[in-house]
Amino acid sequence: MKVTSSWLAWGMFVLTLTFSSLCAAQTQGGESGNSRWFTVDIINSGLGEAPEEANRVTPRESMRSFLELTHQEEYEAAAHILNLAEFSAAEQQAQGRELARKLAEILRRGEWLSVSDLPGREDAVIEDSSGQNPRVGETRRNIEVSSMQANGETYDIRLGRYRAGEQEPVWLIMPISVSYIPVLYEQYGPSMLESYIPERFQSSFGVLRIWEWIAIPIFILFIGMVGWMVHRLIGLMSKWLPSGISSIFASQIGMPAALIAMSLVTQVLLDYVVSFSAVATTTFRVLLISILAWGAGTIALRLVDTIMLRMTRRLVGEIDDTKPRDERRLLTSLYALRRIIILITVTGVSIYILGQIQLFESLGLSILASASVLAVLVGVAGQAVLGNILSSFQLSFAKPIRIGDLVIFEGQWCYVEGIFYTFIRLRSWDERRVIVPVTYFTSKPFDNLSVKSTKMYRFLELTLHLSADIGLVRDKFIEFAKEENSVIEHHKLLCYVTGQTGTAQTVSCYLMTSDPLSGWSAEMNVREKLLAYIRDNHPEWWPREIVVLSHNDIARGEQSERTGKADSSEADSSETDNS
Repeated sequence: MKVTSSWLAWGMFVLTLTFSSLCAAQTQGGESGNSRWFTVDIINSGLGEAPEEANRVTPRESMRSFLELTHQEEYEAAAHILNLAEFSAAEQQAQGRELARKLAEILRRGEWLSVSDLPGREDAVIEDSSGQNPRVGETRRNIEVSSMQANGETYDIRLGRYRAGEQEPVWLIMPISVSYIPVLYEQYGPSMLESYIPERFQSSFGVLRIWEWIAIPIFILFIGMVGWMVHRLIGLMSKWLPSGISSIFASQIGMPAALIAMSLVTQVLLDYVVSFSAVATTTFRVLLISILAWGAGTIALRLVDTIMLRMTRRLVGEIDDTKPRDERRLLTSLYALRRIIILITVTGVSIYILGQIQLFESLGLSILASASVLAVLVGVAGQAVLGNILSSFQLSFAKPIRIGDLVIFEGQWCYVEGIFYTFIRLRSWDERRVIVPVTYFTSKPFDNLSVKSTKMYRFLELTLHLSADIGLVRDKFIEFAKEENSVIEHHKLLCYVTGQTGTAQTVSCYLMTSDPLSGWSAEMNVREKLLAYIRDNHPEWWPREIVVLSHNDIARGEQSERTGKADSSEADSSETDNS
């Protein structure tokens, strides 16, 4: 009896497992079959049969039908594109018409909707010609049509694919998105001003309505007047302020401040006074963020420029290498900060604009999103520009040169006046401005006479006759060098004979100076004094070519006279013997 009961228990256990497996398999098969659509009992029973104009087979055709029907003010037919499951059958007709009208206004004003970007297949399969999307080939039963902001929150308008019984599945606005319509309508619905516009001006003319073609030029003119008033006000403030850095800063921010004021006033008017169609609104908002970013970046740039001017005047003074090294390093860092602000502003504005207008999708250039293709294009087209920009950042941070450094570049003495994105501005000794591309400058060797210390060894050379007294020349050089204020470290004063020819000798004199420019002046002064001393006291030390007309060389003194007389006696005795 126990054996029979045991076998019966095992049989029931196996049967239970088998039944559970079959049920699980049936459940999984149902979920797999329903992954392409939402299964419902009935769709909008209170609206009746959907008209032929309401094509709901694909997401693209569904939204195109909705926009066309609402454009023709056939809101009862457009209500068939909405899933009104949250309303009873008796409420669906009245609520559907009103909700369709409001959603049409929201889409017309809220976001520039491109129906062509929606899937054109019934299953909304993900397509990607580049093959980079990991979900390519996957079918979807709901997709996003639009995403809008209202009261600081994000609300999505989504299409879902629904199937009732054995009917063909259709694409409808999902119930959760239908529930967002009243909230979004408060944000994007018509303004109070539009209620006073006559009905004949409400009809569409092209991408805009008739009243918008009239209102937009007036709107732009009003905003332009606001900008002009702000610009004039800041100009007057710059004159009222005391002369100095504050007045200079105020005079430079008139235009960006006016543009910022214009963009803020425009934003307020679009939010609370007037509401244009999505085409105009999207264009205005892209311009607003561009102007705001550009204006804020320009004001920050002007602030940095003003600080640089103040530091140049108070700390550095004349841009040269006579000031402390730390002050010139700080000025160089400010130039680097200036370029960083420009780069961040341009990059941020560009990224935002590209994100808003969806350049790659709208122009069908999605292949450019490939990193390799983009890198090749940028590398080929902008190689010179990018090379100069990167080199300028390298110079600013590594600081092999600084603002105010004295450099010898290609044989010219120059002060570094500015390090910009693509070029370096050098001031030559004769006040010329030498503009050098950054990559060209960094690819050539140059002497930085200010990199460690401004003091510098200078030397001068004199070519004298072999009879010149070097000891006397050395004493006079040391005497004249000590009279120069810019000559330092007197124990390093040197004077030696460094070369000789058959008729002359080269005398080199070395002196240590406090800075290169003063050292050049000291070198010239000492040379002039030595030449004046030799000219006034020892003209016989000048090198010369000697033509011997007699054997008496006055340069040799008494020794020359005795030698000459001996040579003359020998010549006379020789002539006597011959006779």
